[in-house]
Amino acid sequence: MDKKHNFNLQYFLNDASFENWAKDLNKNDVSYWNNWIQKNPEHLETVENAKSIITGINFNQDYPSNSIVEEALSKVLNKIDIDIPAPTKSKKVHSLNMVLLTTAAAVLLILIGYSSLTYFTNQSTTIHKTNYGEIIDLKLPDGTSVVLNGNSEISYDKENPRLLNLKGEAYFKVKSIPSTNAKFWVITNDLKVEVLGTQFHVNTRKQKTNVVLDEGSIHLEFKNGEVAKMIPGEMVSFSNESKKLLHKRVDVETPYALWRGGTYAFNEIPLKDVMTNLELTYGIEVQYSANELMKIPISGGIPNQNLKICIAAIEKATGTRIINKGNILQVQENPIY
Repeated sequence: MDKKHNFNLQYFLNDASFENWAKDLNKNDVSYWNNWIQKNPEHLETVENAKSIITGINFNQDYPSNSIVEEALSKVLNKIDIDIPAPTKSKKVHSLNMVLLTTAAAVLLILIGYSSLTYFTNQSTTIHKTNYGEIIDLKLPDGTSVVLNGNSEISYDKENPRLLNLKGEAYFKVKSIPSTNAKFWVITNDLKVEVLGTQFHVNTRKQKTNVVLDEGSIHLEFKNGEVAKMIPGEMVSFSNESKKLLHKRVDVETPYALWRGGTYAFNEIPLKDVMTNLELTYGIEVQYSANELMKIPISGGIPNQNLKICIAAIEKATGTRIINKGNILQVQENPIY
């Protein structure tokens, strides 16, 4: 398996020695894969996603049966099919139309409430915005793929979709255009990312911008006038407010948090940072009964598209008790442990 494109998620999941590494079962396999990851940092995200699947917490999703769906639909239709006094046929038709329009409007409001928004301003600007806890896959007009995390937003002029602004967090797989060498820019409050065609994370949360490069190369222009070039496996963090710049290699010893694919993948991340991810993604507040709880490290995979399941997984991983009261999560010591 020498070819780079063969190192996909399925490859790692099917490799017995990789499973031994993920479960820390065999010293030789652990040593081999730690060394391999050090030499191939561009595959770090795929490696960690595979590890999360192997060692993470699995939850069964229960979907309603067809009979339950049909029964619920029948009840709704029965409520719509009401008896209407019949002074005239036209009034009856008008009343029925009003009922149907009201129902349709209610369904539309529900869809708007639970779906991402795409809309256009008077200046022909396209905006994609996600709700709390929502992750969506987008395909831009130029062929670029964007995975937009919860509580995030991208915007661009329809005449120039390769120059966009980001608020929140997103993963980009930029479509290269060799015929014109057209560049692609991502602009945040702290910096500008300039690329031709590559794959990278951008996170603008917590008054700074973090960029992690998976493939290709990118050029960064900071708001303070400095510039930097990144290669695969590197991370850059910059805050225009504090002027603090960090540029380093990412390896198995580096604490990090990945969020794509419906799973948070954490590597020795303190509970406080994990809960900060939840605060920003779900729009909630977290409180702690003791400061020591903030320091509990978390490693592994946790589902991130359902807050209730996410909380249960964190409780199990940390031995804590998390109480959800309205818009506040209270983290407490669990007397059982």
